Amino acid sequence: MRYNELVMEKKKKQGKNKLPIKHWSHSSLMSFLRNPLAWYKRYVEEVYDTPRTPASIIGSAGHVALENYYGDVEKDIAIAMGLEYLRKISDSDIDFGKAKTKKAQKEKRAEMERDYLRAINFYLEKPPKHKVLGVEVKGVVKVAGLPLPLKAVSDLVVVSTLDKNAVDIVDHKFVAAFTKGGAAKPIFAIQAIFNYYTVSVLFNKPVRRFIVYECKKTKNADGSKQVRRYVLDFSTLQDEFEVFRRLITDATAEISRRRIYLPNPSDMFEGDNSFDIYRLGLIDE
Repeated sequence: MRYNELVMEKKKKQGKNKLPIKHWSHSSLMSFLRNPLAWYKRYVEEVYDTPRTPASIIGSAGHVALENYYGDVEKDIAIAMGLEYLRKISDSDIDFGKAKTKKAQKEKRAEMERDYLRAINFYLEKPPKHKVLGVEVKGVVKVAGLPLPLKAVSDLVVVSTLDKNAVDIVDHKFVAAFTKGGAAKPIFAIQAIFNYYTVSVLFNKPVRRFIVYECKKTKNADGSKQVRRYVLDFSTLQDEFEVFRRLITDATAEISRRRIYLPNPSDMFEGDNSFDIYRLGLIDE
């Protein structure tokens, strides 16, 4: 079915609902802020035909491996399950970038496998130990004072080492380079607060910290550690909570009004796709 036909079918199902989405998630909010037209396509029309970058696929494969590892699957089997996930992704679902020929794409896939295996073995060489309460914890919760529910997926929910009656949230990222600024980056705080609200409701316990492990896919030439740990303590994020609530409220107000969704051609992930949609006039509000 063509994209514009999918759009019309989706609009019929939506009827007269004022808000075009049922909840906010970290990924949907970031997409809306980065590229409103790409956000509209994915989160309102629910059309998921944009090819994924190799980096995102490697990250997903790593999450599959760690989900199984922390779910008590043996290390080697968990690694194999992540590799199987990666290999099952079809060529049509991958954004190969400059790799246009079949030979170049085959080489790119081999490189993706090498990056995945290198990164996951870096992490599992000496994996962090946790008393795990939940793996891939998904939830959609209503939060008092916010206009839409919040959705989040937490890689791990673990017993906090600071307070046995509280929990910590653990997130894993597979990266080409460590994040400059680390835990001070606003994007970490926004993601952390999404997870805070969902986990606090689902586990009915105090949520103490958001712990991020970044694992590099390439080996450091100087022999330094391949994994970095960033910690956000929710007790110190009062200002971030206030900004978060304002951001959710303002973003919801923005999508509730009649508007024209414009592309962001400079978006390195979806700029070309969103501009093509706009150029072809496939979205008509």
